[in-house]
Amino acid sequence: MSAAPSRTSSTRTDLARLIADARRLVVFTGAGISTESGIPDFRSPGGVWSQMKPIYFQDFVADPEKRREAWARAFSGRAGWTGREPNAGHRAVARLVASGKAACVITQNVDNLHQASGVPADKVIELHGNASYASCLECAERHELADLKVGFEKAGEIPYCRRCGGLVKTATISFGQQMPAEPMARAEAATLACDAFLVLGSSLVVYPAAGFPLMARRNGAKLAIVNREPTELDGYADLVLHDEIGPAMSAAAPAN
Repeated sequence: MSAAPSRTSSTRTDLARLIADARRLVVFTGAGISTESGIPDFRSPGGVWSQMKPIYFQDFVADPEKRREAWARAFSGRAGWTGREPNAGHRAVARLVASGKAACVITQNVDNLHQASGVPADKVIELHGNASYASCLECAERHELADLKVGFEKAGEIPYCRRCGGLVKTATISFGQQMPAEPMARAEAATLACDAFLVLGSSLVVYPAAGFPLMARRNGAKLAIVNREPTELDGYADLVLHDEIGPAMSAAAPAN
């Protein structure tokens, strides 16, 4: 597939027109939509991984001390992924879903802010999981962090599943952990069914998630990318807007 001319002179009006013309829009979000809520991104200077090294999935499973460290991070909120409020960008996306314009949101984020902004949980496809709760690695039983925190802080107890006794981990996808098959399949189906694919705040360097925009365009959908910095896929997009997500989306999808 040849690259499209990069339209770096695109405006918020152009974005509004692309959204209005879409019959079945898919929104794809990365860390850039949540930095405006005060959540750090992962890879930039000052981001999460410059402050602390990631704990690989294999180490979490094999080493009790790594599990203890992971839970200490989770309960301290050190990564900064939870406890924030949705911003104007999240609310604009929620309006698109509520109106029926957007079929779903595919997100690389783990912060639960799309759901907090009003997007129904079944309309949010989380490729990298969710940091606001935990789940059993054996039986997938859901566990609330507040419940697990009590035993950890009082007695230093590393969480185990109340149902089957298996290892419990925050419901995020760690380095080295297999990508979840169901969300990936849902994301692919939504991508192939859309006629417009809108990327908001993703650097588009993390695969396989970053493959969905190209998949959409190869299938004939319009591709729009809104991100503060250039991405490697800008040359394939029909619309490129280097802008702040909240103001851009508030202008392109205003509240009634």
